[in-house]
Amino acid sequence: MKTIELAGSSLNLEGALALASHNNILLKARDGREFVLAEIDNFDQEIELTRKNQELMNLLDQRSEDKEMLTIRQAREQLGLL
Repeated sequence: MKTIELAGSSLNLEGALALASHNNILLKARDGREFVLAEIDNFDQEIELTRKNQELMNLLDQRSEDKEMLTIRQAREQLGLL
């Protein structure tokens, strides 16, 4: 999986799709959010390949360790809904 930091990158959507047609890519947004872009041609096969992607599995394991809990009110405040 290739990681691309979008800050300062001139990558457009077509370019990202072209890259994802060869390998899954992790896009890192300026605000820190991350997105996985992958070509889906055979969903069962994609699931199997994703499970075998140790880098992605490590990332998901790392993220699942965050045990911080929010109340509904706190979540709404963070989302600007209050």
